[in-house]
Amino acid sequence: MKVVILCGGYGTRIRDVSADIPKPMVPVGRFPILWHIMKHFAHHGHREFVLCLGYKGEMIKDFFLNYRARICDFTISLGAEPQIVFHSQSAEDDWRVTLVDTGQDTMTGGRVRRVRRHLEGEESFFLTYGDGVGDVDLGALMAQHRAQGRVMTVTGVHPPGRFGELEADGDRVIGFNEKPQATAGLISGGFFACGQSLFDYLPEDDAIMLEQQPMRALVRDGQLGVYRHGGFWQPMDTARDHALLNRLWDEGRAPWRLW
Repeated sequence: MKVVILCGGYGTRIRDVSADIPKPMVPVGRFPILWHIMKHFAHHGHREFVLCLGYKGEMIKDFFLNYRARICDFTISLGAEPQIVFHSQSAEDDWRVTLVDTGQDTMTGGRVRRVRRHLEGEESFFLTYGDGVGDVDLGALMAQHRAQGRVMTVTGVHPPGRFGELEADGDRVIGFNEKPQATAGLISGGFFACGQSLFDYLPEDDAIMLEQQPMRALVRDGQLGVYRHGGFWQPMDTARDHALLNRLWDEGRAPWRLW
């Protein structure tokens, strides 16, 4: 099953850490946070990725174009016809990564709409952001999504409030408030299971934010479900978040490291 990852934002709230690189490339340990997110999905058996690029997307392209050389020993023969012999394989050799330039200033809804052609034939797909990790049970998320038959299912979590607050009635979302001043209860954890009907809610407008008009329309139509996750979840929105994730990783206490 394919995984769409939103990688195009500017990351202005973490500018002191990511001034020269796109936010998904900010490192946690040796590797960018994007790699950690992809490893989590791969652990659950999902190794086909569609990356929605925008701000400094060429750096993400360069990372994957040179991925094997970054992590494997190799011998290179220099000259008119240089050759490279790699002496090992990587655990990621079976990944398939599609990198799509979805526009420098395109909003999240527009980015998802722009990769529709790469999802043809996919009855369902995952969607997430390139700046948060967790130990979400992706199999359970997708199983609930398919059982309920709604257009989208969002993972609801319970961290300190400053993100999109969800009001839920059982497994159905009945209210959505993007980035409220104060929150209580569930908030959006940013791991989504989606059906193809999601594109019916995405107009031909690059300025559309997924978290506003489309998700409110889904709520109105009773088509936004919630999967409740009581485990670890942590976004990387600030320098403090970045320091926390690196400390957990360096100390061998990273709850998202399931692989």
